[in-house]
Amino acid sequence: FHEQLEIELSKHLNVPYISLVSNGTIGLIVALNALKVKGEVITTPYTFVATAHSLMWNKIKPIFVDIDPSTLNLDPKKIEAAITKDTTAIMPVHVYGNPCDVDTIETIAKRNGLKVIYDASHAFDVKCHCGSILKHGDLSVLSFHATKVFNTFEGGAIISHDKDMKTRIDQLKN
Repeated sequence: FHEQLEIELSKHLNVPYISLVSNGTIGLIVALNALKVKGEVITTPYTFVATAHSLMWNKIKPIFVDIDPSTLNLDPKKIEAAITKDTTAIMPVHVYGNPCDVDTIETIAKRNGLKVIYDASHAFDVKCHCGSILKHGDLSVLSFHATKVFNTFEGGAIISHDKDMKTRIDQLKN
């Protein structure tokens, strides 16, 4: 049933690979490990505490950047000023299903050699200019908590873009 749900969710969300996890927090922790993120990660203070906790539990320093007051998402205009020699990734949150400025974040990440992990806990089945918002970043993490649009009372998933990464995630979560 586990594998069947992964296949059906992958089809429904139009993403290449999905790995089910016990909850969104564990998804963030595993995603950080899968990408071997260290040092500092730029993220938003406007989120559930699990976003920052997943960093701290991995001994990664969260660097908080303010939000854009109109979108409530991480303000991409403020990201580059926060990048240091220790910055290894950006962890934006799609707040309330409102997509982040994925194109600008991707440009900044590529220019600075950073990974991008989206906390997509509120972004199940959210669309953007290219289809699923979950196609962006190195990984995206969903939550299936009882308070989310798609819920299993608890649970979550990590969206990856290639089979090797899915295999790595599946090995780490087990």
